[in-house]
Amino acid sequence: MDNYQVGDLVSIKTENTQYIGIVMPSLDEDILVIKMKNGYNVGISKRRIVSIEKIEGSKTPKYRKPEVIFENKGNLKNISILSTGGTVASRVDYNTGAVHPAFTAEDLILAFPELLEIGNILGRPLMNILSENILPLHWKRIAEEIKREVENGAEGIVITHGTDTMHYTAAALSFMVETNIPVVLVGAQRSSDRPSSDAPLNLISAVMVATEPIKGVYVVMHGESGDTFTYLHEGVKVRKYHTSRRDAFRSVNTIPIAKIYPTSRRIEYIREVNNKVEGEDPKVEINTNLEERVALIKIYPGIEGDIIDYYVDKGYKGILLEGTGLGHAPETIFNNIKYAIDSGLLVAMASQCINGRVNMNVYSNGRKLLRLGVIPCEDMLPEVALVKMMYLLGNYSVEEAKKLLTENLKGEITLRTRFDCY
Repeated sequence: MDNYQVGDLVSIKTENTQYIGIVMPSLDEDILVIKMKNGYNVGISKRRIVSIEKIEGSKTPKYRKPEVIFENKGNLKNISILSTGGTVASRVDYNTGAVHPAFTAEDLILAFPELLEIGNILGRPLMNILSENILPLHWKRIAEEIKREVENGAEGIVITHGTDTMHYTAAALSFMVETNIPVVLVGAQRSSDRPSSDAPLNLISAVMVATEPIKGVYVVMHGESGDTFTYLHEGVKVRKYHTSRRDAFRSVNTIPIAKIYPTSRRIEYIREVNNKVEGEDPKVEINTNLEERVALIKIYPGIEGDIIDYYVDKGYKGILLEGTGLGHAPETIFNNIKYAIDSGLLVAMASQCINGRVNMNVYSNGRKLLRLGVIPCEDMLPEVALVKMMYLLGNYSVEEAKKLLTENLKGEITLRTRFDCY
């Protein structure tokens, strides 16, 4: 039955089913993976296979890149697309079903020719990394490369990024990068080899936003399960809300800034946005000082305070508690929290409820924590509060960081929560 190789078109029979598709590489030698005609991959246990018939042998992939003529159009803005990995920018080899990264400007234009109508596109890779492997040092490098692009004439920046930790990166860049142009992070939930891929509309939408007269860090992702519009989210007010849906990202404790209709090239703003001053040349300043010894601890029934002692004794500088409800923690760990604060750590409280605001004045538990010195994080997402603590402790004393943690620096704190955002 092993008379096949990657790239062959085969017919596979099991006891109950027949499959036809192209053999794909497999990480498990006991599983045969094929790409079916509908574009989806399926893995079949070799123990279930009765017979395999090779319909057509594999073809050596030949990809000859067509010539792309770049004409710098004076009426269009210069947009830099920086790739960090993920599936939003890729090219499919339909002979083998393999997906190859599309990093250069030529690759991006060939994959998404519509981009030529939106801006003067430059593209290059920064890294090719799964977003779950992103580290603070990668945030720093992205910030440095944003600065480089702006200094080289970019009027808008698009960063392609894996979706798992994109909201962490968006928050980090929001604090580290001060610029008067839009910096837009974009990803895809479905890869380019799937018929339901959200990559084209998301990337086109992101480039559209990058040409807008706005400033700051944003995230663009699908706004619905269909293909009508995408949403523009504020970089410090967004998180991944679903594991697999195309509209996985949502604004939290606010509403999205805009709806983007990529097919009609239209953007509908639905709330206020930071507008760039017209006529200003692009400019940027960065501050990549971060204190990485900051821990995020989720409160749960039965938690033992030893985990707090561990981080204190390991020399950490800050602890963010992801508390229950309005910002609570069991009294059994109060002594451990006191130990952390007495040892000079910044200890703060966010809520694991995601939506809503920390208010530690309502119940006695919260009031006791306030008296211990725990800092409430208002309506910040835990991920945003964590990154903000890293930034503040990397640039200020603990006492200054305590004060700034409750101040709105980049839109991460809203004084009032809209009734229509939940």
